[in-house]
Amino acid sequence: MCRKSAGGWPADNDEDSLSIRRKRNGKEIELKNKEYELLLFLMLNADIVFSKETLYERIWGYDAMGDNATVAVHINRLRDKIEKTPSEPRYIQTVWGAGYRFKP
Repeated sequence: MCRKSAGGWPADNDEDSLSIRRKRNGKEIELKNKEYELLLFLMLNADIVFSKETLYERIWGYDAMGDNATVAVHINRLRDKIEKTPSEPRYIQTVWGAGYRFKP
């Protein structure tokens, strides 16, 4: 098992499970696999700005079918799940003209 943390967000990753333990309104947040991979990548690289293109390549891979809009969709889903006010994100921030970053 691999235990990691960024900004008070404990994350466990082993062969059988993926989980980020953070409660919102008293309930543990459940993430889809790609949401988890994207959030974990941003958490482990906190304060670094990544373009949509870079995030797509790192999370979905070069051979994946889709486009960079996939990243924006997943970022919005994550914000809906983890942010108190998704329209004013504290954790997953947009850096206009550059990309996204995780702010612990």
